[in-house]
Amino acid sequence: MRTLPVGERALLVELDTDGEVGAFHAELSRRRAAGTLPAVREIVPAARTILLDGLDDPRALARELAAWTVPPLTRGAGAETEIAVRYDGPDLAEVAELWDVRPEDVPDIVGGLVFRVAFCGFAPGFAYLTGLPEHRHLPRRATPRTAVPAGSLALAGPYAGVYPRSSPGGWQLIGTTDAVLWDPRREPAALLTPGTRVRFLSDPA
Repeated sequence: MRTLPVGERALLVELDTDGEVGAFHAELSRRRAAGTLPAVREIVPAARTILLDGLDDPRALARELAAWTVPPLTRGAGAETEIAVRYDGPDLAEVAELWDVRPEDVPDIVGGLVFRVAFCGFAPGFAYLTGLPEHRHLPRRATPRTAVPAGSLALAGPYAGVYPRSSPGGWQLIGTTDAVLWDPRREPAALLTPGTRVRFLSDPA
């Protein structure tokens, strides 16, 4: 773990793996809920970093973090959200071929995994989900699409994600959902927040 003050009120924590980021984020959330974490306005995880913003004394917290013992992330930690998916994506057959399975096997493979929101970005409500085994990692498409439909379940590299709105994208599209990923009238507005576990259920509709 490495820490770097950012301006007068923020601290950037650098970690080596997404697993370390998940475990550290869970520990920050636990201590914040218990009232043992110094006041912080925002905790923002990314692929290999966590930004703590709105601190009174970033350097003091950096010294405190160096003494922490952070337990590994447990399999069942975090709230769980289930999302119903129709496996009708245009890249389903290609993904099945890359995985050396039949297209009808893909829903069972994806549905048997428990994903976790590692971080959010790209667009409001878009969550980067980890949980794909290494042998299921997929390349991005050679030519990105200019418009991916909202609600598309997509895979790329080690991540899964659902597009909250129509936007360009180069991930492999395997299905669609009617779940609303981002609603400013909802609290929180994002359906999926860092640390949440996610299961994709097959929707026969």
